[in-house]
Amino acid sequence: MPDTDLIRGYATALFQIAAAEDAIDRVSDELFRFSKALEQHHELRAALTDIAVPAERKLAVIDEIFGDKASPHTRNVLGFVISQGRTRELSQIVESLGSLAAEARDRVIAEVRVAQPLSDDQRPRLEEALSRATGKRVDVKVVVDPAVLGGIHAKVGDQVIDGTVRRRLQELKERLD
Repeated sequence: MPDTDLIRGYATALFQIAAAEDAIDRVSDELFRFSKALEQHHELRAALTDIAVPAERKLAVIDEIFGDKASPHTRNVLGFVISQGRTRELSQIVESLGSLAAEARDRVIAEVRVAQPLSDDQRPRLEEALSRATGKRVDVKVVVDPAVLGGIHAKVGDQVIDGTVRRRLQELKERLD
């Protein structure tokens, strides 16, 4: 069971650092995407959480993955978490960091799973629709997940909105049975 105080402490410290650098939105988004990729790539997760692999090698892997694609702030945050031996808690730290960033803007995080990336005009429309549905101002974090097939699966706090093709087919099957 992860230590929630420890996770919140790391997230708070990382939030303060990123906020001081005026990079909280970018760092939060890049860490979210990396965290989701880490969840899906078992070999990468195993390499980064293996205590037998030296921290220097893990940091080299991060540099290889990101190159110039991520901000130096994001790479530094990841480097810090990895060098502290907290890679296993990275998802929870990132989730907590995202919540802190959203709270600072009086918003909540909506994790949205879609089959294809959203276009530039779809994202604000989705944020608006989820805001109306939940009664809260929403920041959308998108996870591209081919298993969705079509539609969206959104999670805002404890509330789940499942508008996926898979769910609709399941409902149809249940009606026919």
